[in-house]
Amino acid sequence: MRVVGLVHETDKKGAQAKFVREAFERWQELTAKLPKDSPGRFPDGWYRIDYELEGDLKKVSLTELEALLAKAKVRHTGWAMFWVPTRPEIAPREADGLLECWIAPGEINEKKFYDDPAHCDFWRAAPTGRMFLIRGHEEDSQETFPPRTIFDTALVIWRLAEALLHAARLARLLRKTEESKITVNLRAMYTGLNGRILKSWANPQWDPIIDRQPARSDECVLEAIVPAGEIEERLPYFVFPLVTSVYERFGVNGIPFEAVEREVARFRKSGPY
Repeated sequence: MRVVGLVHETDKKGAQAKFVREAFERWQELTAKLPKDSPGRFPDGWYRIDYELEGDLKKVSLTELEALLAKAKVRHTGWAMFWVPTRPEIAPREADGLLECWIAPGEINEKKFYDDPAHCDFWRAAPTGRMFLIRGHEEDSQETFPPRTIFDTALVIWRLAEALLHAARLARLLRKTEESKITVNLRAMYTGLNGRILKSWANPQWDPIIDRQPARSDECVLEAIVPAGEIEERLPYFVFPLVTSVYERFGVNGIPFEAVEREVARFRKSGPY
């Protein structure tokens, strides 16, 4: 497994970098006409997950891919990554040979029940096993504290675990044979961190952090390269180095593996939704 944490996003060569860049530009295009303070523009920061599956994959159409994405849904959270809605106004659509889904904010979608950064997802999917999602921070959608003040200690574990599980499940659905070995190249980027402190809000009973400091930088980029077939059984081992790299942005070191392992177990017991 390879993990890196960077202050600034580095340029990655290849098809995945192009896929991510074009997806991000498409999101910027969709949100450009929104008011500056619209929740759909994620004014207080966002996180981005992308991954690619490398290996012997079968060829599928966009219609088949949409059906596979519905099957790959991770049902341990109330608002799943890469959710495939069926309502016509928000259902995925074809765009440039890809599947694209935007859960637009209230300014565009008057029927939307949630109107906050955490529910204004934009995602893209390629039949070749490439995925991209951008979403606002859930911590910035609460009434109990102001936006851009905390970064939740547990939510980051849940979201990284969810992303890895989704990749593992899509890999299983896209592999050509049961013997096909698939590698997951996953990347996560967090922005709007500067000035936030780590706090256990989503799970107040779980808070292994004693010394609290504001984030030292505004961005954090993570990368992991893992065998898809090992993710289900070794999920805590793959999540742990990613999470510790995020915590380091807040001056926190030495989080025990067992603490992350317990939170991953709690995540997996949640739901199904």
